[in-house]
Amino acid sequence: MAVIAKHCPEYQVTVVDINHERIAAWNSDKLPVYEPGLEKIVREIRGKNLFFNSDIEDAIKKNDIIFVSVNTPTKTYGVGEGMAADLQYWEKTARQILNHAESSKVVIEKSTLPVKTALAMESILLSQNNGLTFDVLSNPEFMAEGSAIDDLEKPDRVLIGSQETEEGRRARDILVDIYAHWVPREKILTANIWSSELSKLVANAFLAQRISSINAISALCERTEANVEEVARAVGLDSRVGSKFLNASVGFGGSCFKKDILNLVYLCRGYGLNEVADYWEGVVRINEYQKKRFVLNMLRTMFNTLAGKRIALFGFAFKADTGDTRESPAIDIARHLLDEMAEVVITDPKALDNVHFELGDLLGTGRIHMISDPYKAAEGCHALAIMTEWKQYRQLDYEKIYRSMMHPAFIFDGRNILDPDRLYKIGFNVYSVGKSPLTHFQD
Repeated sequence: MAVIAKHCPEYQVTVVDINHERIAAWNSDKLPVYEPGLEKIVREIRGKNLFFNSDIEDAIKKNDIIFVSVNTPTKTYGVGEGMAADLQYWEKTARQILNHAESSKVVIEKSTLPVKTALAMESILLSQNNGLTFDVLSNPEFMAEGSAIDDLEKPDRVLIGSQETEEGRRARDILVDIYAHWVPREKILTANIWSSELSKLVANAFLAQRISSINAISALCERTEANVEEVARAVGLDSRVGSKFLNASVGFGGSCFKKDILNLVYLCRGYGLNEVADYWEGVVRINEYQKKRFVLNMLRTMFNTLAGKRIALFGFAFKADTGDTRESPAIDIARHLLDEMAEVVITDPKALDNVHFELGDLLGTGRIHMISDPYKAAEGCHALAIMTEWKQYRQLDYEKIYRSMMHPAFIFDGRNILDPDRLYKIGFNVYSVGKSPLTHFQD
């Protein structure tokens, strides 16, 4: 919404939310979300044509176009538990729009939703014969956290799905004209609404599949003394494959990949496509396997016990340049380490506040410590584990860190961002994903 307001000054853009504290934060000097470039845009246009408030009913009445961006988490109850999308918040919003609209609206799905959801939304919005029209469009977002502003300013494509009716195409053209303020027309794709809904799920599934594929190969590389980075480089230079999303790691995280794949699996099973569902479910299984394998490697190499050992996790966000910790591999790694009776020190430049939310049930153990300074976090530790690819972790003085740690000292690079040869020369025993370890003793 900030980018739309920036490029469309003739439009008034209002962001509403039921969370009053979050709206207050959007109107303050400290925004509730960290995203490179976002604060600058908000500060420039907030109060001009970008507004934040919690009066949802008034916003529904006054605005002609409504983007529905509510949360669609995985269900934790009932039919489809653990796989299907929980659509209760979406349906409540649809009914809010119906109850408070006093004029016709264009309603745009921004949340990631199961295919055919637009049909249910239309059924709700058109359930009252009140003379109003509601045209539902699908406009999935293909931005990534940490690069969201660049992704929105210079998108690979903008996808808009509509009903193939005169009214649907007319509503679609309204949204096309908004994006055309800054996006070249050839990058604005139009499709039927079902293709648009499905495309978001499939895009995330394909990206996650690439990560799980290279992570599966990383396990084989470690056994065969191959180097996963060399393998990925050789494979990625094939123009049919490409090099993106071929970086082996401790696993993928974030709010979308796992949720969307499980949603896709549930959808396939609902249509009786069990073999297709099994294939995509395997992508999630490999991701869980990779996280467990990471901790098992730590256990095996640190003399088969982690009890009482102090281990620092460098990074808690699921990726660099964001404070988002949803489905972060660091959460599972921390839990596995605590199960082994280790002491866990967590450091992160943006995500420490979320440790209470993600690990709150375990804080009472007294074995979780949060320290913002990575040098202090490493003091007295037996091992470091790189969980997030923050740029500053590449630039630390690892000789200083080594001197402050217990010996023998271990580094487990879950993101392959450090130079293992340099660390080995300092004195570390180095374990990188998909590479042969460098150790100062017989492994």
